[in-house]
Amino acid sequence: MLLELLGHPLAAVFDLPFRDGYVWSIIYVSLYVSLTAVALSTLVSVPVAIVMGFSAFPGRQFVKSVINTGMGFPSVVVGLAVLFLVSNQGPLGSLELIFTKEAMIISQFVLATPPITAISLAAITGVNDRVRDAAHVLGGTRLDVALVVLKEARYGIATAILAGFGRAISEVGSVLIVGGNITGADGISKTRTLTTAIQLEARQGKYETAMVLGAILLALVLVINAVVVRLGDQGVR
Repeated sequence: MLLELLGHPLAAVFDLPFRDGYVWSIIYVSLYVSLTAVALSTLVSVPVAIVMGFSAFPGRQFVKSVINTGMGFPSVVVGLAVLFLVSNQGPLGSLELIFTKEAMIISQFVLATPPITAISLAAITGVNDRVRDAAHVLGGTRLDVALVVLKEARYGIATAILAGFGRAISEVGSVLIVGGNITGADGISKTRTLTTAIQLEARQGKYETAMVLGAILLALVLVINAVVVRLGDQGVR
């Protein structure tokens, strides 16, 4: 009766098995997979964007076109490609990565890398040429000029990382294919994320629970965004 008085959405909160660890486990899996994938992607994407932004080499436009095309990769196609890669018959089959968090990280890495690279490159090349010229006039080395440009482009790079994180943590199709949406016999998530849990709850008609999980996902994204923006504001000293 008390839950009925509080209303269905709030009742859904009490229905969630927080004390059993289910919700905490899917939050952990979501953050672990997405943050790891985005961190690895950032370590690859930002250096690639820096090299492309400060140098001209044969095939540069082709590489840029491939990166831009990658921003539109269908997630289910990426999931199928990673599934083939880690399946028993695939090149990485011996590692037994099928239906594991590591396979999900590979999938999200592939999805997050193109937007982080493309947006970072746009931020670096978008810095006014007068900034570079001023650094040269003041006697700066190539490294000094690069650091000045990166400082000016830091907000764009932060935006790139947020875009990659947004695509990673909101992913459903590829993580379902390579992760399997699995929980253990104790109800603790092994490869179930917030997005796949939302899909499952909605399919079962538990819309209030799905909405609560969606609110948790939104809150996590807002917190991560605030942290990244804060770091961007501090910039390169």
